[in-house]
Amino acid sequence: MPLLSVGDLRAAALTWRDKTGTDVTVRVPVKRAVLYETYELLPVTGAWDRVAGISRFALENDLLRAVKPDFARAIHSTGSAMDVNAEALFRLRPDVIITWTSNPQAVRFLRARGLTVIAVYPESVRELYDVMRLQGRLFGREQRVESVIGEMERIFCMIHSRTASLPPSARKKVLWLSSKQTTVAGRVGVNNDLFGIIKLENCAGSVNGRTADVPLERIAAWNPDLVFIWGNARYGPADILANPQWRHVNAVKNRAVYKAPKWSTWSPRIAPIALWIASKAYPERFRDVNVDSAIDDFYRKVYGIPYGKVTRIAN
Repeated sequence: MPLLSVGDLRAAALTWRDKTGTDVTVRVPVKRAVLYETYELLPVTGAWDRVAGISRFALENDLLRAVKPDFARAIHSTGSAMDVNAEALFRLRPDVIITWTSNPQAVRFLRARGLTVIAVYPESVRELYDVMRLQGRLFGREQRVESVIGEMERIFCMIHSRTASLPPSARKKVLWLSSKQTTVAGRVGVNNDLFGIIKLENCAGSVNGRTADVPLERIAAWNPDLVFIWGNARYGPADILANPQWRHVNAVKNRAVYKAPKWSTWSPRIAPIALWIASKAYPERFRDVNVDSAIDDFYRKVYGIPYGKVTRIAN
C-alpha cells in the first residue's frame, strides 16, 4: 500500500498502511528487522546486517544462498509466518517484523505484545513496487530500490513491445496451477497481472480471488493453450501429460505444460519470470531474444551474480 506520511530525516518516522488496513509507524532506518516474507529483497537492499531474524524457509532459498552463502550464521531463524517462534522474537525485540496476511492471528498476537508488525500481500506488480519502496525506506536504500525497479520495467517494456500488437483473437489462453492440479490462480494476484503484461488470457480470470480449487471438467471446458505449474508444487508437467483426464486439453495435446522455477513472485524475479513465460507463449515473437542471456544480465545488474550461480544451487 502507498505511504501515508514520511517524516524528514530528523524525525525519521515512517507511517505505512499495511494490507490489514492498519497504520503502522516505524522509526527509520531500522536497525533490527525480522523478515518472514519478502526476504528475496535482501540482496537488493543489502541490509544483511540489519536483519536479526528470518523465516526458516529463507535458509534454503537459492537466491539468498547464492548471493551470501554464510548469511544463516548471522541471522536467526524465527520460524515462519505460519508457525511464528514468538519466544525468539521476544528475545530479538526487532524494530519491525515483515510478514504476510495469511496468519492474521499471529499478527494480532504479536501486536498485542508490543511488537511492530507490517503485513503485506502484493496482488499486482504495482503493489510489489510499493512493498519494495517500503523496504527501501526502512533500510535507507531508496535509490537502490528505484534502480532495481527500473531494471524490472526494462524487461516489462521489452515484453510489451513484442506482444502489444496481438489482437484479442490471437492471444493464447493460459492457466497457472498451484499446489494441486486443480488449484488455479484467479484474477487477483501478481500472476494474473503478469498475464496482462504478456497479453495472455487467464482462463481462471472469472475466479474472483487469488486461488481456487475447481473440477477438472471446468479446466477441460476452459481448454487452456498453455499450463504453468507453480515452482514449489510437488508435481510436474509429466504428471499432467500422463493424466488421462487432461488428454483433451490443448496444452496437453501440444505438450505446452511447463513448471516455473522455484522463484518468489514477491521479488524482482517476477520480471525474468514474465520474460520466460512470454517466450514460451509466443516463441515467434522472441526468436531473436536469448532468454537465458537476458536473465543472466538481469541477475548481474540486480543481484551482482551470474544466473548460473543460482541455477547450480537450485539444482
